Amino acid sequence: MKIMDKRDRAVVFRDRLAVQMAVLGMNRSALARATGVDRSTVAQLLSEGTARLPNAHLAAECARVLGVSSDWLLGLSDRPERPGDVLAAAVTVTEAARSSADAQLHEWHREAAGYKIRHVPATLPDVLKTKAMLGWEYQRHLGKTPEQAIGAMQDRYLLIGEHMSDYEIGISMGELRAFASGTGYYDGLAADIRREQVDAMIEAGESLYPSLRLFLYDSRRMFSAPVTVFGSFLGVVYVGRFYLAFRSRDRVRSLTEHFDGLVREAEIGSRGVVPWLQALRDGIEDG
Repeated sequence: MKIMDKRDRAVVFRDRLAVQMAVLGMNRSALARATGVDRSTVAQLLSEGTARLPNAHLAAECARVLGVSSDWLLGLSDRPERPGDVLAAAVTVTEAARSSADAQLHEWHREAAGYKIRHVPATLPDVLKTKAMLGWEYQRHLGKTPEQAIGAMQDRYLLIGEHMSDYEIGISMGELRAFASGTGYYDGLAADIRREQVDAMIEAGESLYPSLRLFLYDSRRMFSAPVTVFGSFLGVVYVGRFYLAFRSRDRVRSLTEHFDGLVREAEIGSRGVVPWLQALRDGIEDG
């Protein structure tokens, strides 16, 4: 590692100190009071043409007051965040409303417009649910009206239809079979709603390919928790009452590799999904 000359480090410190003061709207007098030094000391640190560097205590106090890391002020890091702030930003826990109209989900999808989205749903993918399906789901199980969920679903559908985002969705074959038979989570769901829902997925699979690609995996061979990867910058795991959101590059890469593993091991690839769904639909009986 190249050793930085003291004069160069002083320039870096001065420039970064001035930048962060400007960001916070803090003048020299305010910084002096907050760090417990004379205004003349701050003036010397900000004076051009000098090689004045603060002692360790003053550098730490400047960093504390300005909300940045002392390593960044001194040119030892390119990231201004303090270590604790970096960790907090890399992993966040966000409360999850049990609705596709969740404001946080909407914001993440808006942020990811133009990037590939990889998704493994908890049940069926919200983006492909019909109005009747959403109506049954939210009125019966959640005591909510489905209008907001329908609007959110349509907004995300437009991301695909207008080719703003590529969407890859991995769906458990066991989940689809339970849906078609109206068992488990889908107990009591009318056969006509189930048929209409499968028809909608078939139509989407045909009309939106390749912007939308569906993959069917056998959860007995490869299991996946509900997860969504937004581009290369955000990975979200749904655990029921909240989301675990990761922005760390390594964590996002790991979730991407997990999803790509599901795709490689899929029982039904994207081109075979429509015929499989057609056969599934034909087997739905009134009951």
